[in-house]
Amino acid sequence: MAKEKTTISDFAVAPRRPKVSQDRPAQEVGPSEEQSSSSLTAATPAETEEIAAARTAPETERRERVTKRALEQENSRNRLRDLKRARERESKHFVNVPLDYDTKKRLERAAYENDLKMTVIMKAAIDQYLRDNGY
Repeated sequence: MAKEKTTISDFAVAPRRPKVSQDRPAQEVGPSEEQSSSSLTAATPAETEEIAAARTAPETERRERVTKRALEQENSRNRLRDLKRARERESKHFVNVPLDYDTKKRLERAAYENDLKMTVIMKAAIDQYLRDNGY
């Protein structure tokens, strides 16, 4: 059994796009140049002012929305940065505590069973001790 040769004509090929010249943009959807020029000449000056105002109004509204959103995002970024700084300030005070083997194992077991970190338990224990002794 010999294989047949495959040629390019065996494959479906999409039609080519029409070339767009550098001078003239691609065809736009909308009225042709003749229709648009005749409609502009038929419009009264008041109508053209209304059309211009309608085009600029959404532009100014869009700018206001964009500016408002940018300010809100900047405020959010600033608040997040401040929260991170405050958190860093809180966590910079470390205390090393040497524990004996049994105490460390009890602490690990309590952390595991209560689904907490050992540091959380130690902070709570130290805080409780200080409150009980009036500090």
